[in-house]
Amino acid sequence: MKQKEKITEAYTIAKEQYAEYGIDINEVLKKLDQIPISLHCWQTDDVTGFEISEDTLESGGIKVTGNYPGIARNIDEVQEDLDKILSLLPGKHRINLHAIYGDFQSGFADRNQIDIQHFQNWIDWAKVRGIGLDFNATCFAHKKANDGYTLSSKNQDIRNFWIDHVKQCRKIAAKFGKELGTPSVHNLWIPDGAKDTPVDRWTHRVILKNSLDEIFQPSYPKTQLKDSLESKLFGIGSESMVVGTHDFYLCYAAQNDKLICLDNGHFHPTEQVGDKIASCMQFIDEIMLHLTRGVRWDSDHIITLNDEIVLIAQEIIRAGVLNKVNIGLDFFDATLNRIGAYIIGARAARKAFLYALLEPVQMLKEYEENSQFFERLATLEQFKSMPFGAVWDYYCYSNGIPMDKQCITEVNTYQDKILRNRS
Repeated sequence: MKQKEKITEAYTIAKEQYAEYGIDINEVLKKLDQIPISLHCWQTDDVTGFEISEDTLESGGIKVTGNYPGIARNIDEVQEDLDKILSLLPGKHRINLHAIYGDFQSGFADRNQIDIQHFQNWIDWAKVRGIGLDFNATCFAHKKANDGYTLSSKNQDIRNFWIDHVKQCRKIAAKFGKELGTPSVHNLWIPDGAKDTPVDRWTHRVILKNSLDEIFQPSYPKTQLKDSLESKLFGIGSESMVVGTHDFYLCYAAQNDKLICLDNGHFHPTEQVGDKIASCMQFIDEIMLHLTRGVRWDSDHIITLNDEIVLIAQEIIRAGVLNKVNIGLDFFDATLNRIGAYIIGARAARKAFLYALLEPVQMLKEYEENSQFFERLATLEQFKSMPFGAVWDYYCYSNGIPMDKQCITEVNTYQDKILRNRS
């Protein structure tokens, strides 16, 4: 039997099984296809960027392990890799940039001096491909971040430097939104904190609040720019205290009409980010997700289709807030093929949403309302063994995208032809 016939036959059987629960798979796949996932550019080059200056150093709690060959060395190679990655992924996508990924070939610009011309290359690239761009200020890997404080620094000169940097980043992101016709999410994460237990947490948080107030004074239309704030539980060099906690940013976002970024690697391992969605969105209109996989102390492993990612997708679908959630990826791993890392992670994220969309939500809610808890649990267990994989294979095949097994060959071929030629 030919591959097409096998895929179609398996899909037909799956379609009939899901239809017994009132699920129209054709409608599900239409919804899935329109969910935009923002691919982070920094997996291509291990969060290195393209600045060339003695002021830009490895600092700020960012560490990528591994030295797998084939790292992208410039913008052209990053874009080459992203084109390959996009060709292997079904569905709608965006690209998420950090400020250090500007085009500085005409001359170095310090963080507080970056401007739109440094990212025109990306705008032109995205226009050709019909995709949107998201953006992040880069408040790490710089001499002015070496003492562990940026926007919450008690040193006014350092603080003003980073305020100016973030203002420029918001300006650039708004230009992305205007030029590409889709709002750009500018996400702000800072590494500020203390390795040992501080006495004066209060002052740092007062300063951070004042810095944010100043940063957000320039107003941009929401059709161009969405501002997001990202917390973290702890990091390298901030094991005992992080200034920008979830509590801090959640309160600020709610009070100032900003997005809260929920990075599922930035919380205690026993916390469920999926459970936070329904709470946060009672007070915040829109959220940003950074999907990743936390392993012990490290928050940024490649996403797999695990219970945590599935729960996040389920909570979004069950709550009916898909149109108010911005989905992005955030992981970096140099112990294996970087292109392969993208394929595994991005596919796992979309699979999670397919799994959630295939759930008989209305039936489950009715069971719950009627206190039919046996029926609810039995149905949830039944759906764990439904032919989800057959639907995924058909989705990929019908979109002309290689299936999971074929991607291994595609990635290895790209490695042999392209990545091995990079020194």
